[in-house]
Amino acid sequence: MHVRVNPEAPVRIGELSQRTGVSQRLLRYYEEQGLLRPSRRPSGYREYDDADAERVRRIRTLLAAGLSTTTIADVLPCTIDTGEGLAAACPGLLDDLQRERDRISRSITQMDTARTMLDAIIDATPR
Repeated sequence: MHVRVNPEAPVRIGELSQRTGVSQRLLRYYEEQGLLRPSRRPSGYREYDDADAERVRRIRTLLAAGLSTTTIADVLPCTIDTGEGLAAACPGLLDDLQRERDRISRSITQMDTARTMLDAIIDATPR
């Protein structure tokens, strides 16, 4: 395994992909969505630093929490890593996160209702 001498030196997309476990395709998508802003070499190659690796980890956490990339673009600058997880760092962010949580709860309720209805149809079907 290759170990870099200077861990703060910029890395290209392949190494960032290895470090974060996120595919190069997804990293490019995050850039398209404005979530990542790598520097560019004169050759056009993207260069990332340690802060970008941390940013990718925060993006992945917010995606796992059910947020869209559009919402993440708004809330990402207002999050910090406390060492125990992400936390809100801007006034008002908790209200936004609560609204997202309520939206997800409504979706869960709707899906649970749909599943119950499908179960009733399946159970009523003669076999």
